[in-house]
Amino acid sequence: MTVSSDYTPPDTDLHLLYDDAQILAVNKPEGLLSVPGRGAHLADCLISRIQLVFPEALVVHRLDRDTSGVMVFAMTPFAQRNLSMQFEQRQTRKTYVARLSGKLEPKTGRVDLPLIVDWENRPRQMVCHETGKAAVTDWRVQRYEADATRVRLVPKTGRTHQLRVHMLALGHPILGDPLYATGEAADHPRMMLHSEELRIKHPDSGVSLKFRAAAEF
Repeated sequence: MTVSSDYTPPDTDLHLLYDDAQILAVNKPEGLLSVPGRGAHLADCLISRIQLVFPEALVVHRLDRDTSGVMVFAMTPFAQRNLSMQFEQRQTRKTYVARLSGKLEPKTGRVDLPLIVDWENRPRQMVCHETGKAAVTDWRVQRYEADATRVRLVPKTGRTHQLRVHMLALGHPILGDPLYATGEAADHPRMMLHSEELRIKHPDSGVSLKFRAAAEF
């Protein structure tokens, strides 16, 4: 079952893709935290806004602040446990769209580079073959643009900043990335990374659900 509709409840700025008694799917805007950060100035976030309309909503996974796109939330503790297990056991499928600096070749490939936090430069992550955790990303070029490449990215693991660091490791940082892009590649109004599609199994029925939201870049 594919769900790609995008509607906004009255008097809110939430872009809902789907909701029922167990789950809620939302198209997260870029520049908004998924969950609260440290300090009152970082209290505004997607889950806080959602809970104004759906007080029972619970967090299952996260997207980086500067990444937009599909996120799913649980509406019951049972659904939260079920969905969290799906993510932990890699039973979900996530697809992202990104615009990269330069021309990425070949047109398809895989990055298999372990990642670890760069403690001296947190929250940056880095490749580390000695102590890093396994991280794998598949890519496919969608089209070449002037000095840029539009790609579809499929992470096989869920490490922090995985797509951002893996593209940097290929020599093609994501355009507008405030942590990993430099020079002209950093000079964009937003980070060009969007969670386009998320596939899960419904916690109750086990039916496969596919949520989609088109990128705005």
